[in-house]
Amino acid sequence: MRNLIKQLILSIKPYDDLESEQIIDILKWIDGGEEIFRIQKPAIPPKHLVSYFVIIDPAMRKILLMDHIKACLWLPCGGHIEKDEHPKAAVEREIQEELNIAAEYIYEKPLFITQTVTVGKTAGHTDISLWYVLSGDSLKKVNYDPGEFKGYKWFEYEEILNSDGKGFDPHMQRFTKKFLLSGLQY
Repeated sequence: MRNLIKQLILSIKPYDDLESEQIIDILKWIDGGEEIFRIQKPAIPPKHLVSYFVIIDPAMRKILLMDHIKACLWLPCGGHIEKDEHPKAAVEREIQEELNIAAEYIYEKPLFITQTVTVGKTAGHTDISLWYVLSGDSLKKVNYDPGEFKGYKWFEYEEILNSDGKGFDPHMQRFTKKFLLSGLQY
């Protein structure tokens, strides 16, 4: 699984210098032989893999973000990748757990990767997040897990891009720009 995850990471075309630097650092971490999966909550080991899935309504130019209870931020859905689990399988498991729907991929591979020190109620560990892009309908009600989220909002792309970035994942604006440049909108 470690090699498969490396290949997924190598397939990501970096958006900017930060993503290039993080890819290099993440690949060194994987090659270093440390445990890459979270094996105990909340943060053992203190650096581990996460699958994010960003649900987008391309027709309405909106992105679904969740008001995350533990992080105290507006975040995409997603969660920790289980030991020896494929990151895409984690997306499919997490979308069932968090929203009780099936994944509808816009792009089958991760579009983006980030390395982030967490904030909020479980602050201080590092999430290595593979960002997948899914399709959604902003006119449909979202049935979310109230144990993980206080609510949800469909943000217009411009709301994210023109914000000061506070209150979001620190890479949300970069993801949105990369998505818009990717040609994946239909």
